[in-house]
Amino acid sequence: QVQLMESGGGLVQAGGSLRLSCRASGTIIEISPVYWYRQVPGRQREFVAQATGGGNTNYADSVRGRFTISRDRARNTVFLQMNTLKPEDTAIYYCHYRAYWGQGTQVTVSS
Repeated sequence: QVQLMESGGGLVQAGGSLRLSCRASGTIIEISPVYWYRQVPGRQREFVAQATGGGNTNYADSVRGRFTISRDRARNTVFLQMNTLKPEDTAIYYCHYRAYWGQGTQVTVSS
């Protein structure tokens, strides 16, 4: 059993930055990829970023160049550094690993 706990969300002005964290408890298989997704109420959850077990990263076109995903294996934690935030980045952000999801953390970007 794995539990994922996100933190770091909040309210920020457009152009600002936030760093989200996702700490995992339980047995973690390091070769499995980890993901960040986001969801706006009334819309489908959408992919934001992926960090593979081999160290590669992938991003949605809408965040590429602004967001950076990283893993700290020693602390079983995944980060999402979000820079140059835009109002359209406002959403609940979720960490995802294998069959598991976190509870989400709200990010609100004001214009």
